[in-house]
Amino acid sequence: MKAAVIVFPGSNCDRDVAVSLEAATGTRPLMAWHRDTELPRLDLIVVPGGFSYGDYLRSGAMAAHSPIMREVKRRAEAGVHVLGICNGFQILTEAGLLPGVLMRNRHLKFCCQDVHLTVSRNDTAFASKYRKGQVVRIPIAHADGNFFANPDMLSRIEDEGQVAFRYCDEEGNLTDGANPNGSLNNIAGVYNMQGNVLGLMPHPERLAEAELGGTDGKPMFDSLLEALK
Repeated sequence: MKAAVIVFPGSNCDRDVAVSLEAATGTRPLMAWHRDTELPRLDLIVVPGGFSYGDYLRSGAMAAHSPIMREVKRRAEAGVHVLGICNGFQILTEAGLLPGVLMRNRHLKFCCQDVHLTVSRNDTAFASKYRKGQVVRIPIAHADGNFFANPDMLSRIEDEGQVAFRYCDEEGNLTDGANPNGSLNNIAGVYNMQGNVLGLMPHPERLAEAELGGTDGKPMFDSLLEALK
């Protein structure tokens, strides 16, 4: 599986996700700079977490117009798989590759904690190693993770099965108390209509090794390897 990680000024999880990809695949991913305009043939592109361009204007807004994102968008529309994590999710929504927007957390505070998620779908390249309905523990670290969409768009997201993960409690209940940022319908991650683009606010790369305190994020990278190798 050939993968690339996009690096912006302010990215701080690019090396973390590169380590997880290399551990899963045995191959170091390409680290692509934001000013690049071309990419080699790839199976997967990761837009990592961090604070691209210092989160000026709003999170992901400037990065979405970087030269490299024109190429990412072209590849995604051609069927290449794209994973956006945290700030990467924000960038993908700003670039129009995913529906909805990520607004300020409802408490207007930065959230850094472990959360529980329930797997809404496991029939994609990103989630086949999970069970549908499985509850996993994954860390979050964001100030702008409050997923919002207007009623018509939210209805389409739900009707078309685009929800990837939802915030829940340890038993899998979709409670308001388990929702760390106010996201509508407890949505933590969404797919595009074709299922080849995923954005999620939690960081699977931060719990992909036992030494980090858990491995609930590892199945995502193993799923990608199996689907795209």
